[in-house]
Formats: sequence, structure tokens, C-alpha cells
Amino acid sequence: MAKIVAVGIATLDIINTVETYPSEDTEVRALSQRKVRGGNATNTLVVLSQLGHKCYWAGILIDEADSSIIKQELAHFNIDSSACRIISSGKMPTSYISVSQETGSRSIVHHRDCPEFSFADFKKIDLSQFDWVHFEGRNIEQTELMLHYLNQHHPSLPCSLEVEKPRIGIETLFSLPSIVLFSKDYAVAYHHKTAEELLISLPKEIVASCTWGNQGAWAINEKQQLFHSKTYDPPNVVDTLGAGDTFNAAFIDGLLNKLELSQALTRACQLAGRKCGQQGLTNLI
Repeated sequence: MAKIVAVGIATLDIINTVETYPSEDTEVRALSQRKVRGGNATNTLVVLSQLGHKCYWAGILIDEADSSIIKQELAHFNIDSSACRIISSGKMPTSYISVSQETGSRSIVHHRDCPEFSFADFKKIDLSQFDWVHFEGRNIEQTELMLHYLNQHHPSLPCSLEVEKPRIGIETLFSLPSIVLFSKDYAVAYHHKTAEELLISLPKEIVASCTWGNQGAWAINEKQQLFHSKTYDPPNVVDTLGAGDTFNAAFIDGLLNKLELSQALTRACQLAGRKCGQQGLTNLI
């Protein structure tokens, strides 16, 4: 069992399941609605917890009613939130999500009214107790300070960086973590037609992965060797929300367990496929 801390956000997800995704300027009835905890960093921790690791979340918690759902679910998965900064004003980030029953795809509208976790917050964490640190690729200037601090004071502590969205300046972070976890959305935003094209465009010695929907995922090692894994589709696609976070968690777990990069990649695709066949992340393992 490893001790892992993830720096990023938790959200309140309001999820409406619809028969088919509505066209613009139309009204449809939701088949169901649920309110759950979301957010990339905490999703990743929920999966890592089920894989047997002791997990810690470092982020912002707002002392308001909606945070109770988040705190209850984190507690259910034994995720420690003592590294969080608690503030009294604002609202927890909220994602309004429509899931198509027909395809399992999800569309998200996100609203945020709270500050980011800062470098000053990060420096308060006793990093010597951890085996891995995971960062969401957001809050670029502060995350860069965190990564430099980690490399300077804990050079042997491995870390990962999730790069999901094309945020301004995020490329300045790519050489700092042990591994970079790219999404297809990021690659397409920079006009890459394939995952391989993105990965071979990176500076040498960067270890990275890139997921690519139903084509699977690719990874590149420090020798610029490429690896590929196919998808492992469930019999029925139920819910793709959190599949990328599941992939990241399983990939981190594989590396912690000293699997070869190709083996970790395949295992991550397998677990992400399993997640697509069920609603939510509970009882995934």
C-alpha cells in the first residue's frame, strides 16, 4: 500500500441522465438525477483507494451545505482531507452534467466560485510521508512552484501531472513531473491528429501517456519508445464520466507496483473500460 496525495479540486456533480442528448433549444425530461462528489483529483483518489492505497486530498473545502456530500463520500473511501484549506465564503465548484443513456457520453457545464489551492498551502504538507504526488494541470503558476519545490526538497518522490485542458502556459510544466498524463481533448486542441503525434512532439526524456477514446491509449518512455493498448469495452456502455480519472489512477497504481510502462498502460485501459460499463466509481474493483 502506498500513501498518495493529490492536489486538485472536488466538485458537486449534478448528473441528469437523459434518453438522448437534446438538440439546441429543446426540452427533454431527465430519466434520473443524482448529486455526487466529482472532480478529477478526488475521482482519481477514489479509484486509488479501491486499489488499496492510503489517499489524501489537498484542495479547497468551503464551509457550506454542498460540501457535506463531498466530505461524506471522501470519508466513505477513507480519503484524508486534513491537507485541505477550509474557507467560509464562496461555493464549492459545481458541474451540471447530462449523460446520454443512448451512448453513455457526457456533456458538462461547470461553475466555479472559490479560490485555487496555493503554493503556500502546499508547503504546509509534510511530503516526506508520501510515496506519490499527483497534480491536476490547473492553476499553472502555483502548480509550477509546487513542482519545483517538490523536485528540490524531495527529488526521489515520484509525481504525475494530469493535462486534460489546453490551459495557457501549461507546457511549462511538462518537464517537471515523473510522468505526464495527457487527454485527447488537449491533443486535439493543439491540432494533433493522433496520440502518437502528440507524444513524439514532446521534448526528449519526458515520460507520458495519452488516451484516445475508442482507439485506446499510447505511452512514450524516456527513450522515445512508443507503446499502445487497445480499449477494453464493456458489453454495454453505461457511463463514461470519470473514465479518464480511472485510467490515470490505474496507470499510477501500475507504476507504483513496478509494472513495465506497456503493462501499466494495458491495465489502465482495462479498468477504464470496466468503469464505462457501470454508473459511478463505487465498487469498481
